Amino acid sequence: MMKRKVNGWLLLGLMALVMACQGNKGGEAVQQKDGLYGAEARKPSMTAEEAAKVRKAKVVRLYEIPAPLKDRPEQILHKKGFTVSYNSRTKTPNWVAWHLTKSHTKGANQRSKEVFTEDVSVSEPRATDNDYYNSRYDRGHMCPAGDNKWDKQAMEQSFLFTNICPQNHGLNKYEWNDLEMLCREWAYQYGAVDIVCGPIYKASGEQKTIGKNKVWVPDAFFKVVLCRQGKAKAIGFVYRNEGKKQAMADAVRSVDEIERLTGMDFFPELDDETEDRIEKDSKLSDW
Repeated sequence: MMKRKVNGWLLLGLMALVMACQGNKGGEAVQQKDGLYGAEARKPSMTAEEAAKVRKAKVVRLYEIPAPLKDRPEQILHKKGFTVSYNSRTKTPNWVAWHLTKSHTKGANQRSKEVFTEDVSVSEPRATDNDYYNSRYDRGHMCPAGDNKWDKQAMEQSFLFTNICPQNHGLNKYEWNDLEMLCREWAYQYGAVDIVCGPIYKASGEQKTIGKNKVWVPDAFFKVVLCRQGKAKAIGFVYRNEGKKQAMADAVRSVDEIERLTGMDFFPELDDETEDRIEKDSKLSDW
């Protein structure tokens, strides 16, 4: 009788242990996916109150992330070197945002070894390499490969089509590339900058697309840059998606202006006074 009772308790104990292990694995998976919790938050001996304090202490304010979009499809994708707001209707990003540091402006990982790849984290239909074949448009990076040389995975992910838009070859090769290099110079000069860029589509009329998946072709591209070192400042740019020469000085826009063009709210983590001040005007000479 005692032996059966002991075996019964042993069986119950083993079942409880298995269930606890399964629950723990589920918790680990969520934490690893989010990437927001340190090792301290995973200690099983911590109370819920202690864990909450650790999470609160480790919260990082992501100044580069725009406010959530309510008027269009939005799926947030967290990559190693950048964050994407993906639009399932356009098959392109709404925006791509990243925090570019001085140390991230260089690295050993070169783009020559990478290939453009479907992003399987978004549902089909989605952009593929075949959509761009014979389209006469470049596979234009939003977060550039040159900003991701610091890490192999970051470089690989920069070639996912969720970070790509159909872009005029001349714009991609010259003006857009010049702006990318200038942003790296600013990150090196100031220590870090916050960047958001993406496509602009016309409000009405027939939408041009490429490929069987009907990837939308932007009419223009925007980029906004925030520097928080010293007295905060911001600047915006809009380039038409065409091959005609466009002077950088003519492309400069205030952040407020680009917010009106895109329907987006940039740098919402800033205090209201600073946000109002830096977004109402932009001068290239201030940089």
